Amino acid sequence: MFLLIWMFLLFTCTFTDLVIAGIETAETGGNMANLAFTMTLIFCGVLANPTALPGFWIFMYRLSPFTYLISAMLSTAVANTNVVCADNELLTFQPLNGQTCATYMSNYISVAGGYLPNPQATADCSFCTYSSTNVFLSAVSSSYSTRWRDFGIMWAYIVFNVAGAFFLYWLIRVPKTSKKSKKD
Repeated sequence: MFLLIWMFLLFTCTFTDLVIAGIETAETGGNMANLAFTMTLIFCGVLANPTALPGFWIFMYRLSPFTYLISAMLSTAVANTNVVCADNELLTFQPLNGQTCATYMSNYISVAGGYLPNPQATADCSFCTYSSTNVFLSAVSSSYSTRWRDFGIMWAYIVFNVAGAFFLYWLIRVPKTSKKSKKD
């Protein structure tokens, strides 16, 4: 997690360098940076899952650096842990005709996951929708197995920001001499 937080700080520093390298005024640079930062937040998968995005906009989900940063942070922080629901988080229902809770819910749990704190009960069954944090992570398109890949992708964004900043600075701010003045 320390490396990911450090990666976030490096990304934001290099991103601001990229933006201000080609913009002359601070106000315009700040507005451009805010717009780009907002776009990365909107399309990173937190506000809307990739499945909820219209087909055309899925490229923004894949292009957003925060998609990979948040995925790595989530999977590093909460993966591979059992979920224990509090009493107020449990769903309560009645099984059919004297069946046990486990019998009644077996097909559903095998497909959707979750667990029953009282599997042998025949009335007032309690159900927790998550049994593992990995189920939650898969619902938000995150996986513990991709955390190092996401870390590497963030390095690619940082290298791009640095290279882009140098290129924009050279292109826009470095004075160019014309061929005609070299001959004189």
